[in-house]
Amino acid sequence: MNLHRAEAVALARELVQGFDDLEKVDVAVFPAFPYLVPVGEVLGCGGGKRIKLGAQDFYDQPNGACTGEVSLSMLRDVGVEVVLVGHSERRHVIGERDELINRKVRAALQAGMEVVLCVGEKIEQRELGQTDAVNAAQVYYGLAGVAGEQVSRVTIAYEPVWAIGTGKTATPWDAQAAHAAIRRALAGMFGQAVAGQVRIQYGGSVKADNAAALFNQPDVDGGLIGGASLKSSEFLAILAAAAKTLTRATLAASA
Repeated sequence: MNLHRAEAVALARELVQGFDDLEKVDVAVFPAFPYLVPVGEVLGCGGGKRIKLGAQDFYDQPNGACTGEVSLSMLRDVGVEVVLVGHSERRHVIGERDELINRKVRAALQAGMEVVLCVGEKIEQRELGQTDAVNAAQVYYGLAGVAGEQVSRVTIAYEPVWAIGTGKTATPWDAQAAHAAIRRALAGMFGQAVAGQVRIQYGGSVKADNAAALFNQPDVDGGLIGGASLKSSEFLAILAAAAKTLTRATLAASA
């Protein structure tokens, strides 16, 4: 819940204008629901969108008597192509459980959307040495019932909950270890070939000054950017770091 209409539109415009030399990265922005249309209009200026429009949440059921919710068909109607599922705040603040997260993943893929599935451990789980077990369980639950051919439209975002908005960041080696374990979990579900193609983003306080070190790790394929995405100069610097270090990076910004 950051930025209002004028700020969100201005940020989108600055990203579009500053994105010319960064063709090596795929980017999506996730504005708040009220601003999807005006932000989408900016992203679509001048022809095909190079920055995708994303939604922070949705309901897994079709249109109908679900007051206060937003359906996938409504999102598609305003140009949304990619959705977040299982963000740490949805899990640990709103209280979404694994079963609902799985229903959302399957509904979004069925609707033809791309999905960013977020996983990550809390500090007490990390201190107990449960990082890999927690992440693997969230991957297994989140992707249960997903067909192998659908996985190409899934990106995994590793969000160490203890590093979100705290200023703390996992070291590049911590991030690599967690990402490698997540890829092993994916290989167990879908095979090594499929797992090797899945993008795994890091999502714990990525900034311009640590992006290159994180993106240089072999299993870190991009970032889910939070606070640093609210300033175009900072986010564009992260995009530049990704373009220099990754073969084909994916960056997502939630605003």
